[in-house]
Formats: sequence, structure tokens, C-alpha cells
Amino acid sequence: MEKTDENLMVLIAELKKKSLSTKERFWKAIALELERPTRQRRVVNLSKIDRFTSEGDFIVVPGKVLSAGELSHSLTVAAWKFSGSAKQKLESRKAKGMSLSELLKSDIKGKKIRIMG
Repeated sequence: MEKTDENLMVLIAELKKKSLSTKERFWKAIALELERPTRQRRVVNLSKIDRFTSEGDFIVVPGKVLSAGELSHSLTVAAWKFSGSAKQKLESRKAKGMSLSELLKSDIKGKKIRIMG
């Protein structure tokens, strides 16, 4: 079955290309997660992020971040999508929320990032 979201298809292709050029499997792992059907894609609540992270961590969610729960520390979260209230809660905790496209353009190495879901 074909994906209908053109932005998602472009992002997946860019992730695979970066994986080949940098020889980091991290980028391909994210691309493969995003290729999954929507119902099987990861959905993570802020409470789970708070439970399994610490101050200053860098987390990637190859899916959607939802707003259930609170954050007790600041960190950076990159995800395909954020619910509106999850984005507000991240900003209120001085945490940073970014799209996977923004992450791809940054020069961060895969070893500093954890995939969560």
C-alpha cells in the first residue's frame, strides 16, 4: 500500500540517503519505523518520556508525541508529529520539540540520540 503523505515519503528518502552517506544505521532505523503503517507507528506520551529520560537527553520518536503526563526536566524531543498540547507542554518546561526534518538538517551524530517508542 502506498503512503499518501508526500512530506513523509520525501523525509523517508532523505533519511535513507543520509544513512548511506554517513554510514550511520541510526537514520535508516528511523526511516524504517516511519515506513510502517500509521496504526503501527509509535505513539509516546510525555509521561513515558519523563520516566525514561534525564536532564539534557536527546530523544527521537518516529511517530507522534502526545500530551498525557508532565515533564520534570528539560530535554530535546524530535518526532514526526506532536499534538498541540504536547508542543505547549514541552515549551513550558523549556524543553525543545523539533521535527524529524529539522533533526535531519542538524549535524548531530546518531550516538547521542535515543529512539523511544
